[in-house]
Amino acid sequence: MPTSPDASALSEAPVHGFRGHAPDGEPAVQPRGLTVAVSREAGARGTTLARKVGELLGWQVFDQDLLDYLQMNDTEREQLLADIPASARAWADAHLARLQQARQIDAEGDAVGLYRLLFSVAARGDAVIVGRAAGHVLPVESTLHVRVVAPLGSRVGYLAQTVRLTRTEAEAEVRRRDESRAHFVSRTVFKDVADLSGYDLVVNPARLGLEAAAQLVGWAVRVKQQFAELRADVPFDPADPDGA
Repeated sequence: MPTSPDASALSEAPVHGFRGHAPDGEPAVQPRGLTVAVSREAGARGTTLARKVGELLGWQVFDQDLLDYLQMNDTEREQLLADIPASARAWADAHLARLQQARQIDAEGDAVGLYRLLFSVAARGDAVIVGRAAGHVLPVESTLHVRVVAPLGSRVGYLAQTVRLTRTEAEAEVRRRDESRAHFVSRTVFKDVADLSGYDLVVNPARLGLEAAAQLVGWAVRVKQQFAELRADVPFDPADPDGA
């Protein structure tokens, strides 16, 4: 069970990134900032990279433990999301409804609560989300979807060291985790994690190093922010959230 995150950290409003296109003094009709969604191969150090990106940008990182905690704790979740403008919530609700109506997501059971949380975090903006198929669900225009990869030998070695397994055991665990994550994405959002066309950026920290990989993601965020701002004069239509 993850420990309770600091309430002040959860409720602090983001200060970086794309703000939407509302005039000064009016609520945003877009997410208040971009979101980085990190998809990762097991043992590729995707969560570590996500935390470095969060430090670099000054953004909050939502890893598996924190997302699970927020799903279970209504009070903390509401505190986190309390400062989201009503119109940004409407943006999130419209996107989620469109995906449900188009049957592009599994809308059964706990999955709906997870998607609603992901969209709410994205509406709040300036967040790094690890896993949970977030990059396959959240809108392309406001999300940088990053796939973190590494050679199998490197991933096996890392897992063997951190979890204290033999290399044989670590390789079996890497393959099990990869299969489990691929199955989750396929089952819940009907996507193939191996389809690289679904990512904005693929990084290999085993070759680049974690610091360089984080800087590369940070650069991509800045570029995406510029393009998001270029779309600032496009009116928001709840019936067509993508502005197609």
